[in-house]
Amino acid sequence: MTTLTQPPGPPGVATGRALAPDLARGAMLLAIGFAHAPLFVTAVDRGPAVANAITDLFHVLFVGNHARPMFAFLFGYALVQLLDRRLARGDTWVSARKLLRRRGWWLMAIGLAHTVALVPIDILAVYGFGAVLLTGLLRRGDRALLWTAGLTLIPATAVIGAVMWFPLSQGVSSYTKGSVAAGAQGFGELLVERTLVWPFGVLSAVVTVLPGMALGMWAARRRILDEPHHHRAPLIRFAVISSVVSVAGGLPAGLLQIGVWSAPDAAVWAAAMAQPLTGYAGGIGMAAVVALVAIRASRSRGRLTTMVEALGQRSMTFYLFQSVVFVLVFYPYGLGLQDDLGLAAATGVAALTWLASLVLADVMRRVGHRGPAEILLRRLAYR
Repeated sequence: MTTLTQPPGPPGVATGRALAPDLARGAMLLAIGFAHAPLFVTAVDRGPAVANAITDLFHVLFVGNHARPMFAFLFGYALVQLLDRRLARGDTWVSARKLLRRRGWWLMAIGLAHTVALVPIDILAVYGFGAVLLTGLLRRGDRALLWTAGLTLIPATAVIGAVMWFPLSQGVSSYTKGSVAAGAQGFGELLVERTLVWPFGVLSAVVTVLPGMALGMWAARRRILDEPHHHRAPLIRFAVISSVVSVAGGLPAGLLQIGVWSAPDAAVWAAAMAQPLTGYAGGIGMAAVVALVAIRASRSRGRLTTMVEALGQRSMTFYLFQSVVFVLVFYPYGLGLQDDLGLAAATGVAALTWLASLVLADVMRRVGHRGPAEILLRRLAYR
C-alpha cells in the first residue's frame, strides 16, 4: 500500500459547494424515510392488500438496503471534501485528521442522544464510528480504499443477508422482524431498552457502512460529484448497469416477500444474499443518477432544485426531524397510529414528511439558517 503525504487528487479545491452532493443528500432523505417509517407500525399488512404488495416490492427493489449504501457513499465523499478544505486553508494532515475523528466521536454522541430520546434506528452513531475507523485511510492510496471496500463488502453482505434471510424463510415481512413499534411500552421502558442495546447495535452495523464509505472516498478524490459534467459518460454507464443489477438481484427476494414465489431453502439463502449485495450497487447508482440530474439542473436551477439542495445542506437536521415526526405520528404518546396504518400508508407518511422537510429547509435557506444539528456539530467539533 502506498503512503502519501496528502490524499491524491487533482490540485485545487473549489471554494463553493457543488450541487450534486447536496442534491443527492436531499434525495437520500426520502429513501431513508421510506426505509424507516414502516418500522413504526405494528402490522405492515394492514390496509389495502394490493397497495401493500406493490409498495413492498418497491421497497425491496429500490429502498431496502439501498438507502444505507447511498448514505455511506455520500458520507465518505464528504470526509474527503472536508479534508481538502482544511488542507487548502493551511491545516496540517495531523490537525485535519484530529478534526475528522473528533467530528466522528461527536456524531456518535449525538446518535446516542437520538437513540435514547427518540428511536432505536439511529445511523449517526454508526457513521460517526465509521469515520473514526476510516479517517486514517484518507492518507493512503487508492488501492487501500478499494481493498477496504472489497474486503468489508463480504461481511457486510453476510450480516445484512442473514438478517434478511430469517423473515424470508419464515414467510414474514422483514419490516415485521425489524419493527421498532412501541406497542404497549411507555417512554421509560423504551428508554432503558434503547440505552442497553445501543452499543451492540453500533458495533454490529458499522461493518455494513464501511464499503460504501471507502468507495465514496475513492470517488471524491476524482471529484465525480463535484464535477459530474467531466464524468458524464461513466456516470451514465454506471447508473444504467447498477440499476439493472440492483433490480435483478432484488427481484427474487421481492417475490418471496410478497408471497408470489415459494422457493427451497437454498434459493431463499441466495435471494437473501443477492438483495443486499446488489443493493450496494443500486444505492450508489442512485447517487450517480442524481449527479446526472445535477448536470442539467445546474444550467438553470428551478425552484425544486433549490429546495432539494437546501434540504441536502441540512441533511442531519432533517434526518432527526424525520424521527420526531415518526414518533409523534406512530407512538402511543403521540397520535398512536402504529395500529392503524400498514406498509403503504406508512410509506405515504414518509413522503409527506419529506415534502414538509423541503418546505422547512427552503425557509431556513431564505432566512440564512444553517440548521440546528449542523450548527451544534460544528460548535462541538471545531471547539
